[in-house]
Amino acid sequence: MSPAARFRALPLRSRLALLVAVAVAVAVAAVAAVSWVMVRTQLSDQLDRSLMSTNAAVEVGRVIRDNRPCPDKAPANQPGQNTQPGQEIASNLNASVQIVTADGVHCWVSGPATLPVTGIDKEIAAGTRGATLHDVTTAEGVEMRVYTQPARVTPTSPLFGISVAKPLADIDKPLSTLAWVLVLVSGIGVVGAGAAGLWVARTGLRPVDELTGAVEHIARTEDLTVRIPDEGDDEIARLSRSFNSMTAALASSQERQAQLIADAGHELRTPLTSLRTNIELLARSEQTGRAIPPEDRRELLASVKAQMTELASLIGDLQELSRPDAAAPGPLGVVALHEIAGTALSRARLRGPELEFTSDLAPWYVRGEAAALERAVVNVLDNAVKFSPPGGEVAVVLRAGELTVRDHGPGIPADDLRHVFERFWRSPSARALPGSGLGLSIVARTVLRAGGTAELRAPRDGGPGAEAVLRIPGAPAPPPGAAPADGPWRPERPEGSGQPSVVPDQ
Repeated sequence: MSPAARFRALPLRSRLALLVAVAVAVAVAAVAAVSWVMVRTQLSDQLDRSLMSTNAAVEVGRVIRDNRPCPDKAPANQPGQNTQPGQEIASNLNASVQIVTADGVHCWVSGPATLPVTGIDKEIAAGTRGATLHDVTTAEGVEMRVYTQPARVTPTSPLFGISVAKPLADIDKPLSTLAWVLVLVSGIGVVGAGAAGLWVARTGLRPVDELTGAVEHIARTEDLTVRIPDEGDDEIARLSRSFNSMTAALASSQERQAQLIADAGHELRTPLTSLRTNIELLARSEQTGRAIPPEDRRELLASVKAQMTELASLIGDLQELSRPDAAAPGPLGVVALHEIAGTALSRARLRGPELEFTSDLAPWYVRGEAAALERAVVNVLDNAVKFSPPGGEVAVVLRAGELTVRDHGPGIPADDLRHVFERFWRSPSARALPGSGLGLSIVARTVLRAGGTAELRAPRDGGPGAEAVLRIPGAPAPPPGAAPADGPWRPERPEGSGQPSVVPDQ
């Protein structure tokens, strides 16, 4: 398994703690490295300045003013010897000092170490090079920082070089101590950061654990009444509120589904019972050989046909209502609402031949599905036909996107208007009439999908009957001969109406 796969396999809180520890480790390492480099640079510069600021030439000149450098009779002092004035120079300068000639001879060594003569020292003693800082290693293996400068005892005396040196251990030991301190502090910081990250991860993910427990409980028990505490305004609280909203919506949907099934079962029971009774009568007549009178037989067959028609209509309505609200039932495009209303009006005339229909349909184009809109208008007209008295008038008017269907029937009590768009709801006066109570629910659903509103109200003129009003926002009329535009579409909202809604008149 790759490191990335092993990392993904860790629990979330462990990954967070590890990431925090790694981030802190990188930051601490960077700070420690920068600090060490800066301290090393400062110490090196300080050592160089101390070497360059020594008065080696003055001290050496004071001692050997009357002598030539490195006379044959003056052997070089050895480290540790307390002879000649060189030891005094080393004491005054707190460094190792020696004289170098152009031919590489060194003498008057003062201090704890004898310095090797390099080509740089010879060049300085010969006058071909200026004062220079460089590193050397003594015969004893001690690394030294050396500052060699040219000097003369008198203006006419030969030129020679003076080397002043201090051990690099003066800065290496503090740097080594600093490195160990930084490593120790960094390790403590990383461990502490890991522990703090784990604690923060556990504390921060506790609401997520509660949410996970709630989800697992719902998956195990299907109990949608579980709620998560959602105090605060942080992301976890927002997630908890969203989860609570989701479970509330699911519970409401489940309740509506159960209610729909119960209502559908209740509505289906009546036509099925009637069908079974009539079919059993016909079957018993065939089995016993006792013929049913022709008139009764025709009534039974007519009742069976009517019940089958009602059952088919009810099943179609249930299929329509079973589709999700957000699902588009068919191709959407610009359709002529006045033509749809005209077609629906022609069908309504066939269903109510004894009624008088009047129409005033101004051109109006909308975005929607033609078949669904036609069914909605047909349902409204069927409602008007069903409640209109024989010889009554049904008026259909379409003006500026408002389709009004007016009948002259008994009307609807004001207390019942708020229920007319509910599924399976039927007023007490309509329960003896054919129908399932789903027609106006489908109307409201279809108009809502088209971005409009549906309303059932008492007539504005105060007369008998009821008015059904469908308001659907308009769309630009298609060019002559153009096919309806299919494809994704977002319904327009009526001006000033906000979200589309069903508005029964109170």
